[in-house]
Amino acid sequence: MTHIATVSAELELHLVVPGGPSLPVMAGLSYESADPWAVRVAFQTGGEGDGIVEWMFARQLLTDGIARAVGDGDVRVWPTTRDGERVVNLAMASPTGAALFEIDRDVLVEFLQQTYLAVPTGHESEAIDLDAELALLLAD
Repeated sequence: MTHIATVSAELELHLVVPGGPSLPVMAGLSYESADPWAVRVAFQTGGEGDGIVEWMFARQLLTDGIARAVGDGDVRVWPTTRDGERVVNLAMASPTGAALFEIDRDVLVEFLQQTYLAVPTGHESEAIDLDAELALLLAD
């Protein structure tokens, strides 16, 4: 039997607005050992419907982005400072627009540490039931 661990955190990100003050945006980070390579970020947009926009990132991308600039194309992550505080920038682009967020580095590190306690580096493939996943794919 596979134990499914879930790690989640609610945090305030800062949407960088060119030429203006950054805007606070609430977001939920979530990680499940059933999908051990991915982290989901759900942004509360306040828009129509449920007002939530969800993106999925590679856990390793966020981890590497704490120390150095990583990513290519739609998602890029890099460390910087804002008002003397260490933050991690998260830049995202889609056909409908682009956004740059700042995340408190220490909060992101704490969240990621919890994910690595749930599924350590190198043990991701042990956390999923490959036979069950293959059966789902072949069921069609």
